[in-house]
Amino acid sequence: MPYKVAVLMGGKSHERDFSLSSGKNVCAALERAGHEVLPLDVTDELVNVLRAERPQVAYNALHGRIGDDGTIQALMGVLGIPLVGCPTSVCRQTWNKSTLHAVLEDYYAGQQGAACGINGVCLSQDAFKDAGAACALDLIVDAIPGGFPLVVKPAKAGSAMGMSKVETVTELAEALLKAFTFSNEVLVQEFVEGVQLAVSVLGEAENSYTLPPVEIVPKPGKLYDTEARINDELVDFYAPVRLESLSPDESQAQAIRSEIERAAVEVYQAYGCRDLARVDIIWDGARAKILEIDVSPGMGPLSGFPMACRAAGLSLEAVLGELLDQAVYRG
Repeated sequence: MPYKVAVLMGGKSHERDFSLSSGKNVCAALERAGHEVLPLDVTDELVNVLRAERPQVAYNALHGRIGDDGTIQALMGVLGIPLVGCPTSVCRQTWNKSTLHAVLEDYYAGQQGAACGINGVCLSQDAFKDAGAACALDLIVDAIPGGFPLVVKPAKAGSAMGMSKVETVTELAEALLKAFTFSNEVLVQEFVEGVQLAVSVLGEAENSYTLPPVEIVPKPGKLYDTEARINDELVDFYAPVRLESLSPDESQAQAIRSEIERAAVEVYQAYGCRDLARVDIIWDGARAKILEIDVSPGMGPLSGFPMACRAAGLSLEAVLGELLDQAVYRG
């Protein structure tokens, strides 16, 4: 049935432009489906507008802080507005990428699962400011199997903002400073070679399922960084993933794809997600290495979720409509 839907977007995070792009696409899809859409750029007037407009349900197209960290989820709970997406407690965990290893460890309870974290360390800004960690960059490198190259990225940020690939201690120092401008915690991880994939997941945790994995192929010498997420000349997408990228043997490739999809579902379930999320994975030839999980996945023109919907033969408006129904039913 049609609803009056508040689409929350924009805000003041570093990912504002990505959010506005997502919100625009979500609004267009919902309008095509016959819903009454209330596009809202999130400001300090948000609560007043929502109380005046009284939407039946809200869709969170915010990215980054406030949208991903549980803030907007808690606020909608106070206002009594059903919201598509994960509850506050889940968002608080998924927002911090450093929680992944512990969450998977608890979920697997000593057994080996399909999903695997990436080796690395998490460092706080206070360790550099107040404890002299800047003098131990060589030890940080030694703590990560294989050493350089490494990836440095904010523990609490999205859209690859603040991410760097580094080859030397000098580059590591510069990359840490860059990443700390986005988050007070930073991950330094091994650089994993392999097939990069965005796997969208739908449903309640215990009954979740994947859409076709989207293969992400940056141009030679490029990374799938923030620039590549807004410039389609820097990256190619294949939805679904090409089987030949996984293995020259078709049956083995199908088995690998199933393993990748299982890994995405297990991450989704480990965190207790609901409605939708996107799990970013690198298949390194043997394991599904998890980059992160995004509980407010992008919906813009170069985003994996809409591509996955099309690959599955689903319209974005139909998928969003079901998500609205679920949120309203939960209340």
